[in-house]
Amino acid sequence: MTKKHLITCSVIMLLVIISAINICGTTSKRIVKKPAKSAPRISKYILLNTDADNDYCFANEALPVNDAGVNLKMQRSLQRHNYKNVHSEILQNKAARVFPIIEPLLKAYGIPDDFKYVAMVESGFGEGTSSKGARGLWQFMPGTARTYGLKVGKGMDERMNVRKSTLAACKYIKELYVEFNSWTLAAAAYNNGSIKMEKAINNQNEDNYFHMHLNRETARYVYDLIAMKAIISQPKKYGYKNHYNSFKQSELLAFD
Repeated sequence: MTKKHLITCSVIMLLVIISAINICGTTSKRIVKKPAKSAPRISKYILLNTDADNDYCFANEALPVNDAGVNLKMQRSLQRHNYKNVHSEILQNKAARVFPIIEPLLKAYGIPDDFKYVAMVESGFGEGTSSKGARGLWQFMPGTARTYGLKVGKGMDERMNVRKSTLAACKYIKELYVEFNSWTLAAAAYNNGSIKMEKAINNQNEDNYFHMHLNRETARYVYDLIAMKAIISQPKKYGYKNHYNSFKQSELLAFD
């Protein structure tokens, strides 16, 4: 009887040990399970424009036109800038004279060619001063202009010099790109300021420009850049009769 009892106890103990081993194995699997890796910041919004049919991109970062909300904003921006609404070829004429000056400077600083449209959207190539004091092709505030090497004051204002102001803009844009690691966000920050842009990113926990809630001007800023690019590149499609490259090179002398 005692022998049978010992055998029964042994069997029970063996089952307990096996159960414990299975439990430990299950627990250890849960512990060593690796969490899913979060995607890199820029992968959330940067889509390289490899589709020849996608005309809407900025600095080779494609606009997600498959998003209904984004597509609607893009179409509204195109409508705001078409010939029927603007009803002027002044920008086309000015682009013919200014772009050939801006383009090689952007290239020298490694900045995408599309940033030449910033000057067009910011000032319309105008020489006026905004209500806040921004002036010139790149609409620099006096303090910012001085920070990037422009002389402002005592009868001198280099914000009005196309070459010098463009060089200053190149330095500023390059710094913004280093900070935000995105040409799209760099463009938005050029309009809104890096401090406000960084604050918006942190407060919203969102670094996708197209999904962010920004002030009205900045929220449509990149769309306007893309719209101007589309209109200058395909003027006939949007009602304009001439492309800026068709103008005579002699017109450049006025801006030299």
